[in-house]
This record gives sequence, C-alpha cells and structure tokens, in this order.
Amino acid sequence: MPIKYLIADDHKIFRQGLKLVLNDDHLLNCIGEAASGIEVMEQLGKEQPDVILLDLKMPDMDGIETTQKIRTLYPDLKILILTMHNDEHFILHLMELGANGYLIKNADAEEIKRAIHSVHENNYYFNELVSTALLRKVSHHKNMDPKFRHSIELNERETEVLKLICEENTAAEIAGKIFLSARTVEGIRASMMQKIGVKNIAGLVIYAVKHGIVK
Repeated sequence: MPIKYLIADDHKIFRQGLKLVLNDDHLLNCIGEAASGIEVMEQLGKEQPDVILLDLKMPDMDGIETTQKIRTLYPDLKILILTMHNDEHFILHLMELGANGYLIKNADAEEIKRAIHSVHENNYYFNELVSTALLRKVSHHKNMDPKFRHSIELNERETEVLKLICEENTAAEIAGKIFLSARTVEGIRASMMQKIGVKNIAGLVIYAVKHGIVK
C-alpha cells in the first residue's frame, strides 16, 4: 500500500516541484498540499496522511506550532521537517518536540524518498546533520551536567532492543531477530521511553549514545 504524504510549504512552485521529483516512486502518494499551518490542520481533519513534509517558515501558524498541534492531536502521524534552516537550535528543538526527521531543502530527491520511507517504517530518519546535532548535545551535557552520568537501569532485553532500534531496525525486523512479536517489541520500546523519560525515538538514541550503549 502506498505511503500517503502531505506537503506543507507556503511556496507553490516548491510544492509542485517536490511532487514532480517524488512522482516516480510508486510507493508514495501525495494526497494534498497546504500553504500554512492552519491549512495543514484543516486538511488533517478531513484526511490523514502517513507522513507530512513540513516547512518551518509559514504564515498564520509556523512549522514549530504546527508540529506541537499535530503531536497533540495526531500522535502517530510522522513529521518530516523540510526547511532551509540548518541551525542546530532548530534541529534539536524540532526533534525534542517530536519530529521524526529533519531535512534541508537542498537535499536530493533520493534522500527525500529514503527519509519518507524511513520515518514511515522506522519512526525516524537521522541523516548526518541530525546525528551531528544530537551527538554534540550529548557531548556538551556530558561535560557540563553531572546528572547526565546517571544511568537508569535497563534489563538485558531492553538493552538488546535499544541497540537494534539505534541500528534503524523496524519493530517487525527487531521481532524477527530476537524471536518476539512486533507488538511485544513495541511494548518494550514504549516501556523504555517511559522509564527513561523521553517522548520519541530520538530521545532513546540520545540516551543510548550518552550512556555508551551504542557509539
């Protein structure tokens, strides 16, 4: 079944160009466009995509506020930020708010396709830009905040699942590797999020790097 996506950007020519370059992937289906955050919320009330490609700078309601509203009302919708802003402050803030991935608009078509598939299947897409920002944050807090050295106790199964999550495996792929059901893996993932006190996969990855579970 094709992945349904929505493009939210206030530049019509960019929306049209993006649809054109994604059109040759028959597993992707554009179900709509929006020029503002308000239009996004109106369209989501009618039909929900699997993934939304969301710009940060939009009139009426920007991408940050739109992300917050989407996470409150549609927690399972995957958000892929696609913007001109490559500032680490924006990257970290959006990932902490619950964005599933972050791309700069000069990304090539193949990376955008990979990112859409990845956030849909794995819940996140970490390119070098995001990974560098997250790791820099981890390194900074390790040096500045002694509380970051405190580790919450994870059992052997949780640690195993966390390592596989960091290797970008889906719940189904993890289930096949450790002989559990996908639902059980999802339960372990949710339990770890609650135990560690994070809201999304990005938080789990930061925790894993911070405490040496993965490099």
